[in-house]
Amino acid sequence: MTATVDVVLPCLNEAEALPWVLDRIPAGWRALVVDNGSTDGSAQIARGLGATVVREERRGFGAACHAGLLAAEADVVCFCDCDASLDPGLLTGFVAAVAAGEADLVLGRRRPQGRGAWPAHARAGNLALARMLRRRTGLELRDLGPMRAARRTGLLGLDLTDRRSGYPLQMVVRAADAGWRVREVDVPYLPRSGKSKVTGTWRGTWQAVRDMSRVLAEPAAGRPVAGGAR
Repeated sequence: MTATVDVVLPCLNEAEALPWVLDRIPAGWRALVVDNGSTDGSAQIARGLGATVVREERRGFGAACHAGLLAAEADVVCFCDCDASLDPGLLTGFVAAVAAGEADLVLGRRRPQGRGAWPAHARAGNLALARMLRRRTGLELRDLGPMRAARRTGLLGLDLTDRRSGYPLQMVVRAADAGWRVREVDVPYLPRSGKSKVTGTWRGTWQAVRDMSRVLAEPAAGRPVAGGAR
């Protein structure tokens, strides 16, 4: 039986990027665009392009991602940035690995393509956090990229609580604590459309690092080992 798939796309003023992103959602998958307070007509554009729009009033990357997860109904849930820096069509391989039971969580390791794809300050913050993550979990991961896939039931069972920039990291930490099989796959990382809301500046990067450092300080806790029913 083929797994059903929902793709969560957290969105804050991404009107320019949405057509490119939604055009690359694989056929048969549902795009869940989570509007996190856009003022540029992103929600209307997304609806016009056939996406399901979820509103999340509380600002925060984690708040938007989790609202999408709660709205999802498919067997497998994917996450992808909505700024045209990552091609959601690449998620087909992620989903295949999860559906086949080869991995419980598949992450995209960003490989920058061209100048400006990954600013130096953002890359430096990511490298520092990845190093801390390896020490905390023992996982040989090199990136904390936002592109990922896992079974919906498993993700809900992780009881994720961060609603800011630490959400993607908390997902990996709690998955590791639960004994999930985590796989990292290289993906091209393109210059984003528009300005980053999280790591576009040194201040934004510092805030993200601070949010994620708090997650890394959480004590390990026993949780269900399986990454969701297969």
